[in-house]
Amino acid sequence: MTNPRADYIPIVDRKPLKLPGDAKVAVWVIVNIEEWPIHEPMARTVIPPPQGVTIVPDIPNYGWFDYGQRVGFWRIRDVLDRHGVRASVSLNASVCNTYPRIVDACLESRWELFGHGFVQRALPKEQDERAVIRKTIEVIKEKTGKKPRGWMGPGLHETFDTPDILAEEGIEYVLDWVNDDQPYKMNVKKGSLFSIPYTLELNDIPIYAVQHHRSAELLDRSRDQFDTLYEEGRQTARIMAIAVHPYITGVPHRIGYFSKIFEYIQKHDKVIFMTGSEILDWYKGAAGDNG
Repeated sequence: MTNPRADYIPIVDRKPLKLPGDAKVAVWVIVNIEEWPIHEPMARTVIPPPQGVTIVPDIPNYGWFDYGQRVGFWRIRDVLDRHGVRASVSLNASVCNTYPRIVDACLESRWELFGHGFVQRALPKEQDERAVIRKTIEVIKEKTGKKPRGWMGPGLHETFDTPDILAEEGIEYVLDWVNDDQPYKMNVKKGSLFSIPYTLELNDIPIYAVQHHRSAELLDRSRDQFDTLYEEGRQTARIMAIAVHPYITGVPHRIGYFSKIFEYIQKHDKVIFMTGSEILDWYKGAAGDNG
């Protein structure tokens, strides 16, 4: 069975796309800001408990996550502000209530905020996913004054109904389908929904928490990925995503390598940094598809 949400159109068969300023590559940075409820098993763990059982409260793994809110986020923000890069934030909406200082800082840096569930719990585990999606949208809008345009499911997970619900609730783009270097229009029952390229390859969770690479790995991969996309961008636009989490990339032994990613990219011309909504608006105009 082919992908029911996307028509199969190989990138070599598509009409060429041009980015603003005749750029070859659009780079966007996604900072995932989550909340892990302390009264539940942790979303992921860095250290297993003795005997391999599930412990609640899981203090060491909660502390691992909470370091990102207390310290790591501020390092990441400082790096991006120094390089003049506006991030797009994948936000658990509960953070608006529990860590409002972080949300205020994102708004001060003119970052875009989009939905990432209410807390860090996969949608298939929720009793009413529409209610969770709707609550996420409402809480972010109440805090920021803007309805979020984008969505990424916690853990990138969806049910078979999620894209239809997102479109019905007014979400315009989604990141869960990590299957392209360009945006594309998704198949939904009503309205419209677009996929924006996200990444599992330039993502600090697989790199460090799963594959256990050394601290320089995200820098090395980002340079290599950028070089390929930059060359391919001579023919048609490419989108490059870099995804980080405050509790992983925001630690002292990794943050310097994160900064060097932007030092490298900004040595090149014909590169543009964009937010998720900016990518969406550009694509709809360039592809002649306004929904």
